[in-house]
Amino acid sequence: MAEITIKNIENKEVWEEFVLSKNEVNFLQSWSWGEFHKNLGKQIFRTGFYEKEKLVGVMLSVIEPARRGKYLTVPGGPIIDWHKKDFTDVFIEQVKRISTENGCVFVRVRPQLKFNDFSKNLFKNLGFIRAPMHLHAELTSQLDITKSEEELLSQMRKATRYEIKKAIKIGIKITASKDEKDIQKFYDLQIETAKRQKFVPFSYKFLHEQFKVFAQNENVLLYKAEFKNKLLAQAFVIFYGNEAVYHYGASTKEGRHYPGAYLIQWEAIKEAKKRGKTRYNLWGVAPLEKSDHRFAGLSLFKRGFGGEDFQYLPAQDLIINKPRYLLNYLIESFRKIIRRV
Repeated sequence: MAEITIKNIENKEVWEEFVLSKNEVNFLQSWSWGEFHKNLGKQIFRTGFYEKEKLVGVMLSVIEPARRGKYLTVPGGPIIDWHKKDFTDVFIEQVKRISTENGCVFVRVRPQLKFNDFSKNLFKNLGFIRAPMHLHAELTSQLDITKSEEELLSQMRKATRYEIKKAIKIGIKITASKDEKDIQKFYDLQIETAKRQKFVPFSYKFLHEQFKVFAQNENVLLYKAEFKNKLLAQAFVIFYGNEAVYHYGASTKEGRHYPGAYLIQWEAIKEAKKRGKTRYNLWGVAPLEKSDHRFAGLSLFKRGFGGEDFQYLPAQDLIINKPRYLLNYLIESFRKIIRRV
């Protein structure tokens, strides 16, 4: 086999053409996700893996600043042939080089690999250990939307189907926006939701920059449900590759009494179908057996749409600086217990 060489990719078209041609395509390895992190002031690396001048793999990696020490993340990637040792060897060399040159304590990777014996053993043999905290959603609820609308409705939980029909009947209004100015209201609603549900909200800049970058490429919509001029719920949905992803959501107190959130999801599913997507990803859900999980209620809502659980390999850490990593491991393990995730 020809030697795998490394080059930085600076051409958006080259990157996107490759990523969008692969089954593992996901917004976390999109050009836009890299631009979003650059806009937050982070250092990013777009690595191309080449075989005889042909692009055969890519890896977006991001340096995350933290008081306990910088670390390198690879979200939803790299996109390489995991069955070929040449690729995995070069992947390890590259993340070690970037981390060492930039003073990172460890590397955290959550690849687009199903959680099974192959992926678990692969990363163990590469020298990784399971991370104490997730990087991005690991257990997700994913819906095959190649079926007709009638089939999709029929496979939903009876209560979910009822709420959608009720929302339509009473006249709940759904609107979708790609105007970045609307993120301010979503941010405010997220703060309100976070206080009520006791989670740490994202910053305005985090949400705004992410929405702005994806909106430039027509890859995001901000949905809003209203009833009698009262806001009920909002949802931030990304459309990329072959799927649409319900990435963030927020609701008002009034929203708990009306089924606006259900109708938002149904409208987003229909929009994804119009765009030719094959999958609607409702993103993270809590394990079925963890009824005390902070997001157990939200997970019940998501699973009601009839999707199937898909578990990615949990985030994996490659230790670069062992003493400093140990401190990080203890802090994150404690946080996970406190946050009930």
